[in-house]
Amino acid sequence: MIRVKICGITSVADALCCAENGADAVGLVFAKSRRQIDPFTARKITAALPPFIGKVGVFVDMEREAVKYIASDCGLTALQFHGSENADYCRGFSLPVLKVIRMRCNVDLESFSAYSVAAFVLDTFHPTLAGGSGVPFDWKLIKTRLPKPMILAGGLNSLNVEQAIDELKPYAVDVSSGVETNGEKDKTKIKAFINAVRRCH
Repeated sequence: MIRVKICGITSVADALCCAENGADAVGLVFAKSRRQIDPFTARKITAALPPFIGKVGVFVDMEREAVKYIASDCGLTALQFHGSENADYCRGFSLPVLKVIRMRCNVDLESFSAYSVAAFVLDTFHPTLAGGSGVPFDWKLIKTRLPKPMILAGGLNSLNVEQAIDELKPYAVDVSSGVETNGEKDKTKIKAFINAVRRCH
């Protein structure tokens, strides 16, 4: 079964909508972004979610001890790193780590074999955004098998996610802007996206 993560959650209502429609995890952004939330809001969201829903904190080049404090304070279950975090940095956590690879024409996937992480998130490279660009990358850039499960991100939506799953067979898919309207999470799009993924089974 392909897992679904809805990223960029900023409210309890949106988090519960994701859970009610069958999302496996939600992403809470602690890095500078229009979807950034503070730990107080994150605590309210994680406390409201039912059991067995993953709570993934999204960080960009944050000091390690600060990440650990936020993770403990907010009840996170996994950490997703979108910046230049190296293999040594990623080994320093007790929670599962997801390392983002920003895909572009010269990316060398084999160079990430030194990372001891739970999974890799393949996302669209953007010169100024760490994620959430809403633009898919060229899936043909995936020319080698990764040593860990692949989570596919970058420009996914209910119209293209079935093709992506059929072609790439990811462990999970990760969506943010693809389930938004005018920068806000759209309950209809969330439901449509998750239903499209479930049809692939």
